[in-house]
Amino acid sequence: MSLKKDNYKSSDKKIMNFAINLAENNKYLTGTNPSVGCVIVKNNNILSFATTNNGGRPHAESIALNKNRYNNGTSLYSTLEPCSHHGVTPPCTNAIIKNKVKKVYYSIEDKDLRNFNKTKKILKSKKIVTISGLQKRNVKNLYNEYNFVRSNKASYIIGKIASSSNLNILRNNSPITNEHSRSVSHILRFQNHAILTSYKTINTDNPKLNYRLNGLEKFSPTAVIIDKNLKIKINSYVIKNSTKSKLIIFHSSKNISKIKLLKDIGVKLIYQKLENETNFNLRKITQTLYKLGLHRLLIESGKDLITNFLNENLINEFYFFKSDKIISNRDKINISSLVKMINKKYKNKKKINTYLDKDTLTHYY
Repeated sequence: MSLKKDNYKSSDKKIMNFAINLAENNKYLTGTNPSVGCVIVKNNNILSFATTNNGGRPHAESIALNKNRYNNGTSLYSTLEPCSHHGVTPPCTNAIIKNKVKKVYYSIEDKDLRNFNKTKKILKSKKIVTISGLQKRNVKNLYNEYNFVRSNKASYIIGKIASSSNLNILRNNSPITNEHSRSVSHILRFQNHAILTSYKTINTDNPKLNYRLNGLEKFSPTAVIIDKNLKIKINSYVIKNSTKSKLIIFHSSKNISKIKLLKDIGVKLIYQKLENETNFNLRKITQTLYKLGLHRLLIESGKDLITNFLNENLINEFYFFKSDKIISNRDKINISSLVKMINKKYKNKKKINTYLDKDTLTHYY
């Protein structure tokens, strides 16, 4: 069966591919807003281009239009449907109309219901030719996380764990993987708004849960801890540094003195009722984090919490780091059952081992 050919010009495809590359280069720097690439063209010449500003505003379309003195009769290429609603900034459709753009191309519709499928109607009413679907396949992965978050109103979750070659993890904070794998782990932290773990991991390993690659320390994510009885140690690193970084603890405790102490330190406490008087509703936690603007969540925890999230089908992607070391001492936990679960849960997996020396990394999605 032959595939139906599209009617887009080769030049249109090249320009949109350029816009897609722009957006991909700025991904993870635009907060809760999507990273958008925009290119302004007239008479086959690129007049300007832009990406969504760091933090999410201004939008790419407004920046690209503002770079030009005259936009009358131009064509605008955007990786995502230009916004049409009044938010913190005016809608991009207003800027497009005001600048007398002649033609607008965009790849896919915006899943944000305030914009979804509205732009085309608005622009066409102003006699602006509006065409969607250009390079739609090429842009799909770029907005995979954003579309999930907007559609489900819950955080997009990435799981991560590291083990020895014989699938053991240590009960203390001794590193298992090499420095290359640890650098990749920090990049994963940079790409997410929050890191979630349990009080057990805090009390046992005393992790910093921050981003420590040079120059990007300010991008350290919010630390989120699940601790139903508030057993977290007060002298742990994340508690002692909670005034410098954001820290959230989900709990169901009625320990008034511990609650007061943590609040006085600067910890944000979120009380949540237990289900069946034993466990939290993990889906509700992800929905709460979404409302707090923490749309991308990395889980760095022990075997039990990750298993619970997997059982609830809440982890969208998973990264499994495997060292060449063998751990055979008594102070260990075997994760072979967890690895079997991961392999069963995900349809796709990809080995990434070209830059980790003797460690290997498998990406499940």
